[in-house]
Amino acid sequence: MKTTSFTVAIDGPAAAGKGTISKAVAAHFGFAHLDTGLLYRAVGAKVLNGMDPLIAAKTLEAVDLDSEGLRNPDVAQAASRVAVNADVRAALVTFQRQFAARIGGAVLDGRDIGTVICEDADVKLFVTASSTKRAQRRMDELNAKGLGLAFGDVLADVEARDTRDRDRATAPLKPADDAVFLDTTDLTADEAIARAIEYVAAVRS
Repeated sequence: MKTTSFTVAIDGPAAAGKGTISKAVAAHFGFAHLDTGLLYRAVGAKVLNGMDPLIAAKTLEAVDLDSEGLRNPDVAQAASRVAVNADVRAALVTFQRQFAARIGGAVLDGRDIGTVICEDADVKLFVTASSTKRAQRRMDELNAKGLGLAFGDVLADVEARDTRDRDRATAPLKPADDAVFLDTTDLTADEAIARAIEYVAAVRS
C-alpha cells in the first residue's frame, strides 16, 4: 500500500449508487471509507430527539455514526433539512477533511466532496441516475425492510431531496468541473463498480 494520501471524492444525488460504489472502491484498493451522508443523518437524528442542529454537529462523535435507525426515512428527511444549514456544514468540514487526508487513501461520498470538502481530490466521480430509477431503488431497499412504501411517495421524496440539495445556498449539489460522470441508470451494481475501479486504477498508475 502507498504510504501517502490518495483521496477519492464521489458525489451524486440520493440513491444513485454512490454509497455502494464508494464502499467497493475502498475495499478494492484498501482505502478507508466515509459516507459523509451519515454525518448529516446522525445530526438529523439528534435534532429529531430535540437537540439544536449546531450543537448536534459540534458534539458529533464517531460512535454516533453507528446509531440504529440512521437509514430510516424520517432521519433522511431531517438530514436533508439540517444539511442546508451553513453553520452545521461548517462544523462538519474539519472532520471530513481530516479523514480525507489520512495516510493510505480514503474514499468519501456525499454531495459536496469534490466541490467543497476535497477540491484537490486525486479522483472525482459524479454518480447519477434518473429520478425514477433512483426512486425504484430506494423503494425496493426500504420495502425489503418491511416499510410498504408506494412508488409515488418515494419518488416525491427523492425529488424533494434533489431540490433541497441543488438549491441550498451553501455547498449545493453539483458536479465538480473536473469530475468524471458515471450514469448508473442502465448499469448493474457490478458494472458501475467496475467502471469506477477502472478509472481510479488508471489515475493511480
